[in-house]
Amino acid sequence: MSELFKNIEARSRLAGTNKLEILLFTLGVDQRTGRRETFGINVFKVREVMRTPEITAAPEMPSSVQGMVSLRGVLVPVVDLGRYVGVGGDARRDIMIVTEYNGHTQGFLVEAVDTILRLDWSQMRVPPEMLTANMGGLVTAVTELKDNKLVMMLDVEKVLAETTSQDDQYLFKGIEPIEDSKHTVYFADDSSVARRQIERTLEVLGVPFVGAVNGRMAWDELQKAARFAEATGRKTSDVVSLVLTDVEMPEMDGYMLTKSIKSDPRFAGIPVIMHSSLSGMSNQQLGASVGVDEYVPKFEPQRLAETLRRLLHRVEQQIRAS
Repeated sequence: MSELFKNIEARSRLAGTNKLEILLFTLGVDQRTGRRETFGINVFKVREVMRTPEITAAPEMPSSVQGMVSLRGVLVPVVDLGRYVGVGGDARRDIMIVTEYNGHTQGFLVEAVDTILRLDWSQMRVPPEMLTANMGGLVTAVTELKDNKLVMMLDVEKVLAETTSQDDQYLFKGIEPIEDSKHTVYFADDSSVARRQIERTLEVLGVPFVGAVNGRMAWDELQKAARFAEATGRKTSDVVSLVLTDVEMPEMDGYMLTKSIKSDPRFAGIPVIMHSSLSGMSNQQLGASVGVDEYVPKFEPQRLAETLRRLLHRVEQQIRAS
């Protein structure tokens, strides 16, 4: 299985080209349909794939959390994805996908891994509303293979948020509202968990916002704002103060969204924050190469609020000076 990832350095160069590679895997037979569905996870988030080691059970954990394993001296929580999704019953899942992002490592148990598929983000589609409702926002994107089989991308951030019993009330404690805020922030993220946390941060700050579920939709909203500003004799920066974007999104990723913003003179002077669970230095460097002004890891509301406050203050000073 290590052969799947022997060219991981070459794969890292895909970022910024609106392309991605996804690891395909199965969880077992869905008893409701009798089918074995195919799921996917971005290779950037996968550290390794291995046979499931011996798992030590932990008390008072959600039913889908099998326990923990020791990987090279590091304790790693293990989530049974099949049990979480409700697929495959109690079938053995002997393969563990080890993921690493946002500074955390975790293992996901799956039935089998298939292959790595390279494709363009434009081939990843936003799932139908019915699927989103039925799976509680767990599927963030869907793509179709050559044999007409559909692959569903799972929101692993949502999985982790719901399998940890952490109370996030304290995360927002002490964030003070921005007085007399006249700013509007546009943001894009395909994760329902991340969107809720962004919205909550902006609400605490007292900053109006416009949200989108991917880069393409955000770009459409930004162009609408630019046309509105032009029609009313104003600059786009009068109606769009800042853009906050995730990296991984169907149809258009955060790098391409940033490129579009920074290459359009209508958006001159509008800062872009990259907000991602892909927190490695290489991803930050790629963000800087397309014009990102700041990089903030996901699920750190205090840090996000501080960055927003600082950049919005800078925008306000620029407006007053102009």
